[in-house]
Amino acid sequence: MSDARTPAQIEADIARRRNELAVTLDEIGVRMHPSTIVGDAKAKVAAKVDHTAGRACAAAHRLVSDAKARFTTEEGAPRLDRIVPVAMVAVGVLGLIAVSSKRRGA
Repeated sequence: MSDARTPAQIEADIARRRNELAVTLDEIGVRMHPSTIVGDAKAKVAAKVDHTAGRACAAAHRLVSDAKARFTTEEGAPRLDRIVPVAMVAVGVLGLIAVSSKRRGA
């Protein structure tokens, strides 16, 4: 059995395929255009930066929450038994830094 198509059907098929090919070539042209490639690269970098910044923010939040949990009770009151020693160490370190900088400056 042969495919008995009329010349009009063949011409219509050719015109349809030509239009499909034109659309495909236009899509390829848009995808391969330098501004599209640069835009895609920028979008990927921005997404990666957003993801990294989000992870960093979550990590910082965890650190702050952990520190808060260590230095406050469950009710939110400060735990002086933990705060005072840390404050004394901090004052000592700052004092050593101040003395050291004075000696270097003299």
